[in-house]
Amino acid sequence: MDSLDEMTSHLSGGSRVIVISDKEVDLRPSSGDFMLFMLKIGEGSSAAGGRGGGFGERRVTAALCYARRKGSWVKLLEAGEDQSAGYEVPYYVSRLPLTMADGVESMGYGVVDPDLVREMAAKAGLSAP
Repeated sequence: MDSLDEMTSHLSGGSRVIVISDKEVDLRPSSGDFMLFMLKIGEGSSAAGGRGGGFGERRVTAALCYARRKGSWVKLLEAGEDQSAGYEVPYYVSRLPLTMADGVESMGYGVVDPDLVREMAAKAGLSAP
């Protein structure tokens, strides 16, 4: 599976993913280069936890980073549960519009925050956009 298909699967699949992007999430080729992190959130009986939007569980079980550079998507990071402990879900996560590669729009959860993306990239040892 290529990086774009993998990203689309995470974004449209049943897993709970928080997106942190340096610009609006638009996976169409015409939208230019950008970087995004996906934080997979733990599933479980305490998932609602009384927090807004149903995202009460704050434990990050995986961290992924993708970047589109010169029109091609590349996966830069895949950290499992033991390596993703240093990543935290921002407290200001809200509903986030996502445009898939085929132009279909959907809603997810996340935040557009270029400073946070740079901070997370530095933590992962990646060059920031």
